[in-house]
Amino acid sequence: MRRSIGTTAVVAALALAATACGSDGDEGGGGADGELSGTVTYWDTSNETEAEVFQAVAEDFEELHPGVTVDYVNIGFDDAQNRFKNAAGANEAPDVMRTEVAWVADFASLGYLYPLDDTAALDDQDDFLDEAWASTQYDGQTWAVPQVTDTLALFYNQALLDEAGVEPPTSLAEVEDATAAFEEAGTTPLYVRGDDPYWFLPFLYGEGGDLVDAEAQQVTVDDAAGVAAFEQMQGLIDSGAAITDTSEGWENMMSSFANGDVAMMINGPWAIADATAALGEDLGVAPVPAGGEAQGSPLGGWNYGVYAGTPDADASFEFVKYMAAAETQTRITEELSLLPTRASVYEDPAVQGNEMVQFFKPAVDVAHERPWIPEAQSLFEPLRVSIEAMLTGSAAPEEAASDTGDAYRDLLEDWS
Repeated sequence: MRRSIGTTAVVAALALAATACGSDGDEGGGGADGELSGTVTYWDTSNETEAEVFQAVAEDFEELHPGVTVDYVNIGFDDAQNRFKNAAGANEAPDVMRTEVAWVADFASLGYLYPLDDTAALDDQDDFLDEAWASTQYDGQTWAVPQVTDTLALFYNQALLDEAGVEPPTSLAEVEDATAAFEEAGTTPLYVRGDDPYWFLPFLYGEGGDLVDAEAQQVTVDDAAGVAAFEQMQGLIDSGAAITDTSEGWENMMSSFANGDVAMMINGPWAIADATAALGEDLGVAPVPAGGEAQGSPLGGWNYGVYAGTPDADASFEFVKYMAAAETQTRITEELSLLPTRASVYEDPAVQGNEMVQFFKPAVDVAHERPWIPEAQSLFEPLRVSIEAMLTGSAAPEEAASDTGDAYRDLLEDWS
């Protein structure tokens, strides 16, 4: 990915300034007696179900390092990317942030993250899954440490499938074919989120497509596979095999699934706790149904990034090291069934006994890696607009794909 001379200079200057935070050339965060000291302000973007656990884990760091105060702040996911960029631009960013995998390259390209190679934040980096580690890399350096990884899967209500007399579908064609059987059982087969483009990616990957080809610097969302993906999504709605909404999608999806209005939904590990609470033993999980070409789910997850201007760098590095440690990941996996990013954690007996984790790990191994470019997250808004236009009847699938491609070429300068 090309960067301007101006951007490179900003990155170098901020990294140099961050490195010089401590006295006598040392990084900040060390007390006079060598004890770790300082304050670590941590912005956590987890949801309501997860936040209590993440806060407890973060604040336990104070017991290990009494000289450090952890200032935990849950800011939620909505607009967190822009909030961090605005705060960093004003030199008011938190020391550590839980950043979505697609934000890392964006923050790094602006000089807002501390380069972590050769710092205490990285511990036994060979233990991290290759798929999770890839999202921390930009321009030949490491800018984050993996926290959790994820992908999407098919959640289903076993009782409703039994009533309809169908097995968990392996393809979207099977979902559509089972529509009549589910209607007789008083439900709709599938909920399709129409308000969040991340949920469109299985349709796109399932047709053998992608948003862009980052290596070739080409926009691909409007090629034949991209058009087929839009057609596939619209076809499910038109046939009655799925219901959707272009606003409040998460709430509508979760309530529809919990109430039995739909028998299946596509979701990720973050929904396991809520789905289990709603369905209990009737909850089942299977791979995302394949499209016309393949079974495809996006690679997602979260990382820890350190602000380039953190005044207590040593404390921030140790905090990230602790939060990403195998012991911490095991604890988080046990309590929330989220997917760890360390290979060694999957070997822990407690983790091996977690049915949901054991399903999702193979899915992650074959998940479709997203483009790790600064504009990665920005690709979603034009896609969301096009999906909404299609689902509300103001654009045909081919127009939706074409409009998205045009928007991408405006966003990605010099891309074809």
